[in-house]
Amino acid sequence: MFPIITLPHSADAFTRGQLYGQAAALRIRHSVLTYAKLFACCGIDWQEACFRARSYAPVITALDADLMAEMQGIADGSGWRLDDILALNCRTEILPSNFLSDDTFEAAAALEANRQAGLADWETGLPIDPHIQDGECTAMCVQGSTSIDGHTWFAQNWDWIGRQRQALVLLKTHNAQGRAMVTLTEAGMLAKIGMNAAGFALGLNILRSTGDGHTPGVPVHIVLRNLLDSDSIADARERMAHMATLGFGAASNVPCADASGEVACFELAPAGWAELQPTNGVVLHTNHFLCDALRAKQSPMGPGLSSQPRLDTAEKHAAQQGLGFEKLQSFLRDESDGFMSICRSPDPALAPQGRVESVAGIVMNTHTRQIWIAPDVPSRVGFEEIKNLWV
Repeated sequence: MFPIITLPHSADAFTRGQLYGQAAALRIRHSVLTYAKLFACCGIDWQEACFRARSYAPVITALDADLMAEMQGIADGSGWRLDDILALNCRTEILPSNFLSDDTFEAAAALEANRQAGLADWETGLPIDPHIQDGECTAMCVQGSTSIDGHTWFAQNWDWIGRQRQALVLLKTHNAQGRAMVTLTEAGMLAKIGMNAAGFALGLNILRSTGDGHTPGVPVHIVLRNLLDSDSIADARERMAHMATLGFGAASNVPCADASGEVACFELAPAGWAELQPTNGVVLHTNHFLCDALRAKQSPMGPGLSSQPRLDTAEKHAAQQGLGFEKLQSFLRDESDGFMSICRSPDPALAPQGRVESVAGIVMNTHTRQIWIAPDVPSRVGFEEIKNLWV
């Protein structure tokens, strides 16, 4: 299982970050090296990535100054600069808007700039294989009125660079009012997939829109952390409306579920946001816009992304009767489309640096506040319940 970092309820924002940074220092370094390479293979060296990330500081401060203090604490605790931690938390905004297409980028100059800056290359001299852009996350949320037990369920596979599994941490933290929240995230980032003590759960599907990264708005991972403070879907909806007044920095989808039995997906982009309502009590999402208001903003996608085929497969699972823990595990373990499946194993025909895989699977019950995690490709391992979440 991924390391669990528990932050004391008495800690202020800076201290929370500092303790997190100290506990996850080695994994934060791993995250920095992963993204330094990934950005460079998109033609963006780490210094440029940090420069771009810095432009998001004012909007983050305007939303919640405590988050800037927390990131400063992470930087101090881990021995990096604030700009480095900002670059991790703004990774979606720094990635080019055509990242999920089949476009290629000139990487040599950026890779050399990183080498000159002393950033170790985890695959020396090799660009990341273009297939790294193929395959991404699949999520399903099930209303309490539809599920087998009357509980609301959340399920997602997180597909990404396989080596980044070594950077994941399970962070047990809290907001300014002391409400506990638990998030499975990449070390150095404030949040990703998680749930709070009120039984509000969320995840992430990366999307790409034509306006991504052009104008600083609220970064996606800051959106996730802000929404993790929500009491319910209704509260999250109000938070989305408030953040929209500040603007969004890049596109993504946030699947959500709450303890009252409601589920939704919030698609966001610099052009605005839209809500995807459930169909027959279930909401599904992969990696393209589904809401009419944002479809026209879709960036080109390569066929290897398999977003529509995975959505089609997910719809077959959603149509089953008796959706609950067992069937959601089967959904996340579906390998019916080979290396393009909902459960994605690394393709041995690709170079190691190009192997996208299901880094982890996660199932959450918002009524019982339980979380189960498969800490590898879900078809290879069991879903392990995380104990003592709220103590």
